[in-house]
Amino acid sequence: MGWGFFAHQRINELAVFSLPPAMLVLYKSQQAYLKVHATDADKRRYIVAAEGPRHYIDLDRYGPPPYDWIPRSWQAALQQFGEDSLLQNGIVPWYIPQMMKQLTKAFQEKDLDKILHLSADLGHYVADAHVPLHACSNHNGQFTGQEGIHGLWESRIPELLADAGFNYWCGKAAYIRDVPAFVWQIVCTSALAADTVLRAEKSLSLRTPADARYAWENRKGKLVRTYAASYTKAYQQLLGNMVERRMRAAIHAVACCWYTAWVDAGQPPLTALVQKRPKENTILPDTGKMIGRVEE
Repeated sequence: MGWGFFAHQRINELAVFSLPPAMLVLYKSQQAYLKVHATDADKRRYIVAAEGPRHYIDLDRYGPPPYDWIPRSWQAALQQFGEDSLLQNGIVPWYIPQMMKQLTKAFQEKDLDKILHLSADLGHYVADAHVPLHACSNHNGQFTGQEGIHGLWESRIPELLADAGFNYWCGKAAYIRDVPAFVWQIVCTSALAADTVLRAEKSLSLRTPADARYAWENRKGKLVRTYAASYTKAYQQLLGNMVERRMRAAIHAVACCWYTAWVDAGQPPLTALVQKRPKENTILPDTGKMIGRVEE
């Protein structure tokens, strides 16, 4: 998965505050919903076969950077690489624009359930695109003897350190004039940071005894082996607070995507939707079409 449950929920929750008043009137009243359902997309991965590739792209499988030669259009990518190859390597930068079009339509139809459902899911995918190991085939350090690094970067650091001083302020949402270019900039930045993520942890692990890298913690009545707090803090310092920066960037990007979808819908008034109550499900159903049918 991308960010852990804690970070995904925090990103959706805080993205609300970057919205303009005309959107805030609805999104603030539904902030708890957007937070709770921020992780639906991860939960669906266990029950929807098409879900997995929507969360990542292994850009290194396409060759070295820069990646400007990779088609930004889904149809062009299909023609060049074929569906099987695309699905194997992940499709998040092609899927996010499709989700935004669906959200725009939901705003036009003033469909509260779809607006909230799609907003929560869109926030998840945009946040995932900000994770360096979601843009790299060595996503859990499995090729370099660093198994577990994914959870260390995207779960352990935020859970342990986010409330101890992370700066979340990212400014107001801005309109995205070129959505594909915006999304590809995010994933390319993530891909370029992947080497730093892996190299820093490898360097730290080589000079830290194994018994100092891990610790046992009680979680919900069970002892769980996890990265030690001291090791986690040392890794965060080596990264130069990268996790904090990418989390803050994700918050702003999510707000920008919500805002852009609303503007493209004609900025419909949302006040009338505030009094309605959304349908609640433990895990909301699939929001997208089958992967191979992603539209332009």
